[in-house]
Amino acid sequence: MTATAVLDEPVTAAASIVNDCTIHVATVNGSGSQSSNNVLMRSIFQMGVPVSGKNMFPSNIAGLPTWFTIRANKDGWIARKKEVDIMICMNAATAREDVMALQPGAVCIYDAPLKCSGMRDDVTFFEVPFAKIAGELSQDSRLRKLLTNMIYVGIVAERLGIERDEIVNAITKQFKGKQKAIDPNVNAIDKGLAYARENLPAQHRWRIERMNATSGKIIIDGNAAAAIGAMFGGVTVVTWYPITPSSSLCESLIDYMKEHRIGPDGKATFAIVQAEDELAAMGMVLGAGWAGARSLTSTSGPGISLMAEFAGLGYFAELPGVIWDIQRVGPSTGLPTRTAQGDIFEVHYLSHGDTQHIALIPASVAECFDFAGEALDLAEMFQTPIFVLSDLDLGMNNHMSDPFTYPTKPYRRGKVLDAKQLDELGGKWGRYLDVDGDGIPYRTLPGTDHLMASYFTRGSGHDTHARYSEKPADYKATVDRLAKKFQTAKQFVPQPVIDRRSNAKIGFIAYGTTDIALEESRYQLRNEHGVETSYLRLRALPFTDDVKAFVESHDRVYVVEQNRDGQMGDLLRLEVGDIQHKLRKILHYTGLPCDARSITDSLLQMESDGTRVVKIGLGAEAVTQTISED
Repeated sequence: MTATAVLDEPVTAAASIVNDCTIHVATVNGSGSQSSNNVLMRSIFQMGVPVSGKNMFPSNIAGLPTWFTIRANKDGWIARKKEVDIMICMNAATAREDVMALQPGAVCIYDAPLKCSGMRDDVTFFEVPFAKIAGELSQDSRLRKLLTNMIYVGIVAERLGIERDEIVNAITKQFKGKQKAIDPNVNAIDKGLAYARENLPAQHRWRIERMNATSGKIIIDGNAAAAIGAMFGGVTVVTWYPITPSSSLCESLIDYMKEHRIGPDGKATFAIVQAEDELAAMGMVLGAGWAGARSLTSTSGPGISLMAEFAGLGYFAELPGVIWDIQRVGPSTGLPTRTAQGDIFEVHYLSHGDTQHIALIPASVAECFDFAGEALDLAEMFQTPIFVLSDLDLGMNNHMSDPFTYPTKPYRRGKVLDAKQLDELGGKWGRYLDVDGDGIPYRTLPGTDHLMASYFTRGSGHDTHARYSEKPADYKATVDRLAKKFQTAKQFVPQPVIDRRSNAKIGFIAYGTTDIALEESRYQLRNEHGVETSYLRLRALPFTDDVKAFVESHDRVYVVEQNRDGQMGDLLRLEVGDIQHKLRKILHYTGLPCDARSITDSLLQMESDGTRVVKIGLGAEAVTQTISED
């Protein structure tokens, strides 16, 4: 029997923490642990317990550290939690650092050669000889390495009470019915279960017990959800260049379109092109949009930078197209596999000159699905590039969701003139003429069978009839009309979600994936400190009139976002003008997803000492900054 570092815990079953724990797996990139971690997460989900999984992996070569965090919570709080309850320690390079970061009372299951038990006396250690157990399963060294991951799933399952049948079901789903892969993995699970029962002391502090909070729900990542939504939204042309963390959006779309968009004659009814770079991808999107196709591309911050010139062309020549920006940490190469909300300024003002782009900001996988179709509609309605600001946490990590609602409304193609309408106009129309007073002109599509359908698309100075012009009056009229179009968009973009509490003097504004942490923070503030708050979640740019009204109705409004400078906060200051002194900033930009406790602690500190800006670090590294009122 392998020695363990502790005796049986003196914790009774009555004191167990049920369906509320964080499991943190520390291993190395390329070890095959992703499949086992997904199996562990899905097993908990299938037991009816709300769960999320977040993968933090290196951006370069195999063999570097990677961590996967699973949070199970009966109340549905699935944002990242700083505190780790159960650690699976498999990486010698980070073992000491991982163990020292645990909170007192945590459990650490570790590979025997790492000798973690001597590092702390306030952590429960379980030593496991993974190599020896794996050696009993296979003589193939590569297979043994992969099966080691399933062994720790079995050990964790036995320690927490996760049902074996659900693990087997999860393995079957993971390997899609491939029995040759399923059988050895199930054997490895059983080895882990047996070893834990026969050799390890009991662990009663954390337990997973069956409940019914996930019935009818799905688990999916945001990029896949966006791909499905774009397919249902009628996209026909997709051009892209691979870049982390956006690549899986177009890769998923390729698979879905091949399955569902092949015509009766066996021919594809779509075109998906991998361009030579992001610049070319953006040009193709606008060309396809000009020709009447629904088109999109996906990229991240560095790709957005390359698209600046074409974004300006799309804005000024009024060409439709959709750009998904799956944000990561910048600037430059930055941290390609970490999450951030740092592209707000870049996207909103992309291009030289006076430019303002419409942007949608999903906060969930369901909104990724919905906004994919909405963005395609808006691009054609407003004849302009539409950006969708997702991020790595939403795009690449797994999230729980209700099933998506199948869209039933017809596509909105906007102001497109056909031959009959051109006849009715007597051929008298101007491509850039504002007929309806909303800033949106009418257009025709190539191939329209009418003598007066054609016009010259201009990225240079032009008048209302698309004729070349450098006249000051024509230029001013053009950019003023574009600004009017941007104001019109306020009525059509997704409206903010507002939870206004009548007795709350404090308000929050946030957007995107910050939402899940912020809602949990509001719960903590209300239940632990008696602090009631209102909340406005932004879902798009431009801001609607609700935003200023929300700020006016509260004494202080805390803008929470995941970038260093508070980019959305600065846009809000411009928006609300003379009441901007009410705005405060809580900024989280470590590259890890925002957590609730950091928001809670920051607000309490700021309410106590009047701090205007808190830049959240890791523990003692938090930095505060006071800004004079404007």
